[in-house]
Amino acid sequence: MRRGTVQEVASGVFAAGGTDVNWFLVREGGELTVIDGGWAGDAELLEASVRAIGHRPEDVRAVLLTHAHIDHMGGPLLLQRRYGTPVLMHADEIAQTSDGPLEQAGARDVVVRAWRPSVLAWSLRIARAGALRKPEVPPAGPLPAAGPLDLPGGPVPVPCPGHTSGHTAYHLPAAGALATGDALVTGHPLSRTTGPQLLPSMFSHDQPGSVAALETLGAVDAGVLLPGHGAPWEGQMADAARGADPRRGL
Repeated sequence: MRRGTVQEVASGVFAAGGTDVNWFLVREGGELTVIDGGWAGDAELLEASVRAIGHRPEDVRAVLLTHAHIDHMGGPLLLQRRYGTPVLMHADEIAQTSDGPLEQAGARDVVVRAWRPSVLAWSLRIARAGALRKPEVPPAGPLPAAGPLDLPGGPVPVPCPGHTSGHTAYHLPAAGALATGDALVTGHPLSRTTGPQLLPSMFSHDQPGSVAALETLGAVDAGVLLPGHGAPWEGQMADAARGADPRRGL
């Protein structure tokens, strides 16, 4: 999605574009749930996206993080500091952020690929958005063990570890949508294709786990894919997972 755009992609669900990354606003009545939130340099855009759909930041009941990568946590950190907005994510992600370095690609992973023009351009964009800053993790509470959350849209956490140890998607049953974070995307500046796919393996903490997680995502009954990167996609999750599976045809 183009940076700064906001569009309704399912009933009561709005997709917003940051710097080569997406977040989602889920509306129920006068309140919102936010899923992910872009880079630190996208933080004001997150707040602007809330206002763009006729709400105030105070209407956000909570931010749900799919995982603890810095391109998803910048906006939530601002909402938390400025408005006291609660942030929730899987307990394994909280433990990871407190016990050691984040499970994410480093500068060396990018530099060895920087000869490609698309990679260089992307690297410059994310550097401006905060990729070179010291990671800041919003203090977060753990998700409940199971079941729908008492938040607008009734999101249901779907654990899908692989990209990170506690990566979690969020099923929005009423909207027929699934926010997949980085476990299943539809595009990326480092990818030469569009449509359901895995991110390049350099981004995965556990690549075999990322592949295995496709089975979990493919079993969810939803007709709209809300990816962390790339455009929202309409179709059954089983088809999306099958199309993304690098083992297909073997």
